[in-house]
Amino acid sequence: MISQILVLFLGINNIKMKRILIYTSLFFISFTALSFSQENVEKPTPPAGDALVGDYYGTDVSGAVVNNAVSVEKLEGELKTTKTIEGIAVKGEVTDVCAKKGCWITLKTKDGESFFVKMKDYAFFVPTALKGKNVVLEGNAEKKVTPVEELKHYAKDAKKTKAEIDAIKMPKEEIRFLASGIKVVN
Repeated sequence: MISQILVLFLGINNIKMKRILIYTSLFFISFTALSFSQENVEKPTPPAGDALVGDYYGTDVSGAVVNNAVSVEKLEGELKTTKTIEGIAVKGEVTDVCAKKGCWITLKTKDGESFFVKMKDYAFFVPTALKGKNVVLEGNAEKKVTPVEELKHYAKDAKKTKAEIDAIKMPKEEIRFLASGIKVVN
């Protein structure tokens, strides 16, 4: 169609020139379509790995930091008197890992709940094999109210059922941890 318009506009009467113009137009249209087509992007997944003792993600957590790590219960106690604690190391058991990318984990607390851990600057991810392992986190902790939409987002990442996601109706006050490094310990 474009080539026919050009033929009429330019007044080309020669059949050979018309064909050259048509084929050239088709070539440029095809090239443009291919150039702007979207790539087939693979969905990100958590990194592979067994999460063995000594493995670390993000910055390595030193032996001295591992030895001085506080329990989840002690962290909870400290956060009753202050809103934020920076540069703390916490030891605990991983109860869940983001199944979508490995971009967050949760640690078990004394009362059977869990607290949420994100990776600083979204700079590293962890394998799903980390679930059930004992780890030491290094980073910053805070007590925070998490909105319903954010809670639902993380529930989707954890591949919860629709009923479980729909049951989230209230914001939740919880411990949030921003980890710069995570090390598997035992």
